[in-house]
Amino acid sequence: MIRPQYSAVNARPFAWRRCTALAALAAWTLWPVHALALSVDLDGMSGPAATNVVNYLKPLTIPDDADPEAFKRQVNSSVVKALKAHGYYSPEITITSLTRSKVKLKIVPGDPVIIHGLNIEVLGEAEKDENFSKLVDDSALVADKGKALSHYDYETLKTALSTLAAQRGYFDAHYTLSRIEVRPWENRADILLVLESGKRYTYGDIRYRGVQIDQDKIDALRPFNSGDYYLADDLSRYNQRLSDAGWFRSIAIKPELQAPASAEADVVEVPPDVAVDSATAAPKASGSDRGQANIDVTVTPADRHRFETSIGFSTDEGPRTKLSWNQPWVNTNGDSWNNSLYLSGKKQILSGLYSIPLDNPLRGRYEVEYGIKRINDNDTNSVREYLTPARVWKFENGWEQRLYVTFAFEHFTQADDTDTVFISMPGMAWTRTDVDNARFPMQGNRQTLKIEGANRYLLYSDVTFLRSEASTQWITHLGNDNRFFGRLIGGATATNDFHRLPPSLRFFAGGDNSIRGYSYNDVAPRNAAGELIGGQNMLVGTLEYQRRIAGNWWAAAFYDAGSVWESNPTSDDLKRSAGLGVRWQSIVGPIRLDIAHPFDSKEDSWRLHFAIGPEF
Repeated sequence: MIRPQYSAVNARPFAWRRCTALAALAAWTLWPVHALALSVDLDGMSGPAATNVVNYLKPLTIPDDADPEAFKRQVNSSVVKALKAHGYYSPEITITSLTRSKVKLKIVPGDPVIIHGLNIEVLGEAEKDENFSKLVDDSALVADKGKALSHYDYETLKTALSTLAAQRGYFDAHYTLSRIEVRPWENRADILLVLESGKRYTYGDIRYRGVQIDQDKIDALRPFNSGDYYLADDLSRYNQRLSDAGWFRSIAIKPELQAPASAEADVVEVPPDVAVDSATAAPKASGSDRGQANIDVTVTPADRHRFETSIGFSTDEGPRTKLSWNQPWVNTNGDSWNNSLYLSGKKQILSGLYSIPLDNPLRGRYEVEYGIKRINDNDTNSVREYLTPARVWKFENGWEQRLYVTFAFEHFTQADDTDTVFISMPGMAWTRTDVDNARFPMQGNRQTLKIEGANRYLLYSDVTFLRSEASTQWITHLGNDNRFFGRLIGGATATNDFHRLPPSLRFFAGGDNSIRGYSYNDVAPRNAAGELIGGQNMLVGTLEYQRRIAGNWWAAAFYDAGSVWESNPTSDDLKRSAGLGVRWQSIVGPIRLDIAHPFDSKEDSWRLHFAIGPEF
């Protein structure tokens, strides 16, 4: 494994010091020891330096036969070290009381040592790498010039420079000068820090083991090529892309350093999981005197067949179960095939999806979706058979575009409408989801837009219509304990054949993820007999505030409102509700329990809603 800091400190002295420290620790543990949680009472100072003194003294332990004077010297020595770390080199320390459990100190810290001279240099190829200059300019040490010396800020910058060098491929980097010159009698400190980066390593050979997918598909996922400058973030992204493809059960990417031919250096391995917010890579390197990082990619293929069973419950559908048979890779091209059976009291779906990745899987895929869907709910009874071939584009900005044609037979009864129709329906859909945590996001949004239609003369459909749906959903937060959720969903249909339009293309609202306080799909226009017929248009919105009450438990307050209508909306179409809820942040996402009161229902009652899963 690569050392995250590649500095002038070589491995042998470091290993010797570690062995010496372990030996000393082993010898100390043989002494009889009285363990202390030492209470420290300071007089004369406060702030970070005082806190550091307490942190130095608390872990002290005293041998049972310890000499009190020796222990006083130990306390005094620890206080001096703690104060020096914050620039106080001339303190006056008085131990006013000392027992096995408590020490009282009076400290006059004196004037701190002030940073006067600050010479920080990065030499070699990294001198022109703006990531190093930015790190130095933004460091606390540079901001400290003219202020009290802080050993912590010095060590932080020194470590950060070494880490950045390793992340960006300067594996021969070392400090030619690293020193703090302190003159306590002048209250002056000068810092000298010079990093010699050497030449930046490039990617060498890229070798694969265990790969069952065509090489060109794997190469298309790789964000770098042989000869490019090394960047640890490249390896992290490559690992993530291979994982997202779903073809592999395990992935290991191990760089191996090959030093320049003119240098005498050991070959070490580099950890692939170092993350860095990197700038655009410099141009490709040239020259034979440059070190290389050969990349070994070892994978274990995913199981070709996965069988899963899940059960759940929601107030929308009651008990439900899902049986899945997934094939993450069908052949060496990387095709995938997923089939599932979904069963609930109101809905039964047998469906499948076959996906064919493009030559560059990052850019999209072809897919064929098919299935049979039966619904028996409220005044809806339908059986739908469908086949949908599609072409999917994936864009770097996170948007996914889908061009499709759905061929469907649907036999339905919706209130007093009964029919069997064939629909040939082309459409386009756009989707983007951007969240910081898929299971329980604190910040994120989801946007969707779909436009589809059919024509009885041009597309051999039994119904002519043009239909669109759109939604925007947002989650944000204030601190770690306040979460806000907003949702707006709308749709519209233009048709002269509404009564021949199947229920799958009509709009309904109400339920756990719509207007709470109303039952599932119970908000829609009705006929003269009071039966639901669905609507041509819909607009539904939600505002919700959540407050953490303890650990993973949250309380919620919400307001829902919306309407489903035919051609012209009326005030009678508007349905509103408000309520309170509880959220439990589980490993499968939030478990939501809400109680909502409808304001525009003939039944003046409260309704309970239970659901599992994130808001979107």
